[in-house]
Amino acid sequence: MNIKSFQDIIAWKKSHELALEVYKLTDKYPKHEMFGLISQSRRCAVSVPSNIAEGFRRNGKSDQQHFYNMSQSSLEELRYQLLLARDLRYVADDEYLKVISLAEEVSKLIKGWQKSQC
Repeated sequence: MNIKSFQDIIAWKKSHELALEVYKLTDKYPKHEMFGLISQSRRCAVSVPSNIAEGFRRNGKSDQQHFYNMSQSSLEELRYQLLLARDLRYVADDEYLKVISLAEEVSKLIKGWQKSQC
């Protein structure tokens, strides 16, 4: 497959799907978390595909890798925020497991993409 746009990258597609799922999930959080956990989780979720997109257009390999690493960092931060939401009982265990499973898949895809770009 010839990749012409960040939208052609499987890691980006799955991370975009993850961002959409996080938005749906955080809609269920208590409203007093609007400027706390909801906002922070959404920012992290959006940061993952955003950094993949930005890295795609960077010219140097090390510059590209920097943004793919930032994507992984945001993903790791999101994993903690999802765990916290589960422990605070903002989400049910099955919802948490569904989104965490998707996050794990995204992480593996980003790693694979990074390796292919070296």
